[in-house]
Amino acid sequence: MNAIGIGLAAITAGIGIGLIGSYAVQAIARQPEATNDIRGAMILTAALVEGVAIIGMILSFLAK
Repeated sequence: MNAIGIGLAAITAGIGIGLIGSYAVQAIARQPEATNDIRGAMILTAALVEGVAIIGMILSFLAK
């Protein structure tokens, strides 16, 4: 059961970061002058998604 929770946390983090990257590239294509602002927001959001995924993995590992 723990493996399912860890797998789901990893899969959802991967999907989330993929969507973040996709939308950031689209936003940069639309407004190249805002590249630095978009990149900063993308990195911050990806870090938050990774944090939530790590917490999910830890909680899944600790739950018995």
